[in-house]
Amino acid sequence: MRITTKGRLALLLAAALPLSAMAQFPAKPITFIVPFAAGSATDQIGRAIGQGVTEQTGQAVVIENKPGASAMIGAAAGARAAPDGYTVLITTNTTHAANEHLYKSLTYDPVKDFAPLTLLGKGGQIMVVNPSSSAKTVGDFLAQAKQSPGKLSFGSGSSSSRIAGELLQQMANVQLLHVPYKSNPLAVTDLLGGQIDMMITDTATGLPQVKSGKLRALGVTGQARSPLAPDVPTISEAGVPGYEMGYWFAAYAPAGTPPDVVKRLNELLVNATKAKPAQQFYAQTGTDAASSTPDELAKFQQAESKKWGDIIKKAGIQPE
Repeated sequence: MRITTKGRLALLLAAALPLSAMAQFPAKPITFIVPFAAGSATDQIGRAIGQGVTEQTGQAVVIENKPGASAMIGAAAGARAAPDGYTVLITTNTTHAANEHLYKSLTYDPVKDFAPLTLLGKGGQIMVVNPSSSAKTVGDFLAQAKQSPGKLSFGSGSSSSRIAGELLQQMANVQLLHVPYKSNPLAVTDLLGGQIDMMITDTATGLPQVKSGKLRALGVTGQARSPLAPDVPTISEAGVPGYEMGYWFAAYAPAGTPPDVVKRLNELLVNATKAKPAQQFYAQTGTDAASSTPDELAKFQQAESKKWGDIIKKAGIQPE
């Protein structure tokens, strides 16, 4: 069949349309779904990255907090969103490495339902108690826990927070009562009010409370002390040798998002990690900046899922 000059021109125009559309992407506001409450570390980094995206594109980024069910509500919403690039899930290892080992069934598939975009950061946690607590050190708290097995409680609003507490029980040979929350800031509120005895939370949430004198820090979960709290020992050096627990942030689009859109989102998000709002978040919270290609995130997630699964299994946690 012979193609006329007019026909060839039509084909060329059709082929150019996707490129033209991508040059204009995003042409409207982007929604960031955050599966944790406002004020959480994930919310904070989501807002910082969102500002960086807006600075590049001139388009607003809308933060939509959907906490609850160990972040499964928000993750499921991200999975069900239209795969057009205008909805991005800003999340953590809770939804994409830990939950599949903590629950018998999920409302989303952490691999099949998402297109990886990029890592956004890696961070540590801090063990905190109410200033009225008689526990001045990690050793004090563990001694009290051993004297009253199952009496002292710890709260958690993410899988990272929960597993940090579970790992502490395992390695220190103590029994604590776990109290779950929709998000870490909600657990902090109850810790401030004396409803729970302890929690291990992300530094972005816990450190400001420590610096204001509202909470007392007993230890940090990393291999080394935090430069933002150099007087706070690591939990490992404070009496639980070898203890270490961290977390990470990442961005995902719904599965089926076109490759060119995934590429564009990756560029925008990676650039946003280098912009002033994100750099301020990293510096103020002690979070390590991180970014990646989509393929690198996919491989990282696979390795992290195995690591978290091993920790959960070793801790003796049965899937709910």
